[in-house]
Amino acid sequence: MAHLQLNLQFESGCKPDDWPLSRPRVRRLILASLPANCTQAQINVVVMGAAKARRLNRDYRGQDHATNILTFPYAQAPSLHADLVLCMPVIKAEARQQGKRLDHHAAHLMVHGVLHASGMDHQRKADAEAMEWLEAAILGRFRIPHPYAATVHPQGS
Repeated sequence: MAHLQLNLQFESGCKPDDWPLSRPRVRRLILASLPANCTQAQINVVVMGAAKARRLNRDYRGQDHATNILTFPYAQAPSLHADLVLCMPVIKAEARQQGKRLDHHAAHLMVHGVLHASGMDHQRKADAEAMEWLEAAILGRFRIPHPYAATVHPQGS
């Protein structure tokens, strides 16, 4: 099992009470999502409001809207280092719109972000299918329903 250094931060008016996942749960989700060849990981999870998430999405992806998650990978396995930036207002709205539990949707986005940090993407259909399958398999270990049952891809990357 990989050694994980986890930093969990709340910015722009987001409070720890707004976040539906406990720190131990976040740690378990990240560890379950790391590639097999990963020996150590440093993951910074930053939960923020819509204005700052919109700015980051505009500056780094050229899309002028807040998105559910942005992944900033700095190094890949065997020593993975990444920032996962989650936008709480977007995550709450999506969970409501999709009829999902907030903690399940947040867990899915955590897994999704770690897979992106590990080098996976969903630009091509085959890659999207592989990533979706892996997300569902990981979440299934936590008894979380298939995240793509009648939904669309997460906005961020």
